[in-house]
Amino acid sequence: MLAPAQVWCAPTGLRRRPRPSTPTRLHALRLADAAIDALITEAMLTPKPALVDQRGPGAHRDLDLACLLRSARSLHPSFLEMATLATGRRPDQALREQLALIGREAEGDMLAASGGSNTHRGAIWVIGLLLAALAITGVAATPREIARLAGTIARHDDRFAPAPASHGQLVCGLYGVAGARGQARGGFPQVVDAGLPALWSARARGADETSAQLDALMAIMASLDDTCLLYRGGPAALRIAQSGAGTVLALGGASRTAGRQALLRLDAHLLALNASPGGSADLLAACLLLDRYCSAR
Repeated sequence: MLAPAQVWCAPTGLRRRPRPSTPTRLHALRLADAAIDALITEAMLTPKPALVDQRGPGAHRDLDLACLLRSARSLHPSFLEMATLATGRRPDQALREQLALIGREAEGDMLAASGGSNTHRGAIWVIGLLLAALAITGVAATPREIARLAGTIARHDDRFAPAPASHGQLVCGLYGVAGARGQARGGFPQVVDAGLPALWSARARGADETSAQLDALMAIMASLDDTCLLYRGGPAALRIAQSGAGTVLALGGASRTAGRQALLRLDAHLLALNASPGGSADLLAACLLLDRYCSAR
């Protein structure tokens, strides 16, 4: 769906923007607000292994929390436009390509806000698809139904995508993993089968909200072939992340002393490898969006 921002002329039909009614605009605004809230909540969550959080930049030399928050907020206009565009639409190729165009424009806003750093490229893809699916449903739907509809959109090709491959696409070809595109086309299985169940289970056990969100992140990391980890640290980093996250959960999760200590050990291991699970962080934001928006309706 997305590619590095660059000068690019879209076919005329893709540049048409909807003229929404007031109810449509208000619904889209609520969705965009929820998306930004999910990204900010993910950024603020602490401690996350080797990721930017309130302690510092993690394994990212070019990022800090303030930069991440600026980047997240810069995406609001694009997310609003995506949600507005998708309201009342069908999940067809035209919608896919129009969302992709907005996504490429969102990347430009992200790069301007972050000073050129890739803060949220994966999140634009993940959150954009889920926002479109939420806008299409228009009525109460389960997270699984929303994720499945987002997958339907993702399975359409973008005929106008620029040629340069992202780091994630390069890693997919090198290691034979599905990556963000495969995750989306499959209906976000790590979100609906791992992250959300872990989040809800931790809450049911009486865990505090921070620990519940960390458990959701661990459940995603334990099962995801995270292309960010593979790009920065290769298969060794991925194995350490998956094994370490599984250990945190096996020890009772982040709300237990042993589980929290295991999480901090995992943080140290990934920092030593200069590898961070950015793909897992994007999917955690997706969990938070679906959890909060669906719970609120």
